[in-house]
Amino acid sequence: MKLLIVEDEAKTGSYLKKGFTESGYIVDLASDGVDGLYQATSQHYDLVILDIMLPNLNGWQVLQTMRSSGLHTPIIILSAKDQVEDRVKGLELGANDYVVKPFAFVELLARVKNALRVQNGHTKSDTTLAIADLSLNLLKRTAHRNGDNITLTSKEFSLLELFMKKRGEVMSRSLIASLIWDMNFDSDTNVIDVAVKRLRSKIDKPYEIKLIHTVRGMGYKLDDIQE
Repeated sequence: MKLLIVEDEAKTGSYLKKGFTESGYIVDLASDGVDGLYQATSQHYDLVILDIMLPNLNGWQVLQTMRSSGLHTPIIILSAKDQVEDRVKGLELGANDYVVKPFAFVELLARVKNALRVQNGHTKSDTTLAIADLSLNLLKRTAHRNGDNITLTSKEFSLLELFMKKRGEVMSRSLIASLIWDMNFDSDTNVIDVAVKRLRSKIDKPYEIKLIHTVRGMGYKLDDIQE
């Protein structure tokens, strides 16, 4: 799942990005309100963590603009403004939750998971991806194939989630690099190929039906249609 963090304090932003990335999320970071609003309205995010006291455009304005434009992306306000009227204002403007700084990361992580769970309506179809005998639980971040539990690293889980959400679509190395590693693809590096090889060794090698396919000269795709 992909998060956007809008936070102008570099130390806090870096801390949040590191924590959520290590927890298995794909994370983008914006350092002011204008950039945050642009990213939130031009890309798909599963949730936005939004500071209030931002340069150029404050968090209230970002929140109002997102909601008035019809975006229903869950938004958690993370702010040092701790007055009751601030918390009430945030919720009335359409925020899903309000967390006051200083905060405990484990609590914020739990609130993010809860907001995503509520957004998904607690339905299995929204929280589980399945292809053939492979299933992925997005909330528990677990993977199973043919009844076997498959242990994945955070990056492997995110890569498999991407493949499953884009079932049948050819994913280029450059697109995978930008979505999962948050970097520009360097044709001289084999990081993508190595990651796919390791993922294949876990979800394909022990099983008769192979799901990850190489499309020569183009990239990779996941499908249960054998070629």
